Amino acid sequence: MALRLIGTTSENGNCPTLYEVEETGDIVVQGERLTNPEHVAELRAVKDTETFVVIPRELLTRFAPKE
Repeated sequence: MALRLIGTTSENGNCPTLYEVEETGDIVVQGERLTNPEHVAELRAVKDTETFVVIPRELLTRFAPKE
């Protein structure tokens, strides 16, 4: 499946970044891994296959699809 770059707030081309899976329209989020144990403990219904990342609010307000 091909990814299309939606946007980034990074100055040097690293994360955080949003991508769209072209075939499905799903959104892929690239960011720093959530490692704060207190925050991880508050997450609900976590699957073994899930990973959590932290991104700045600005990334979503600027680039998240509004449809």
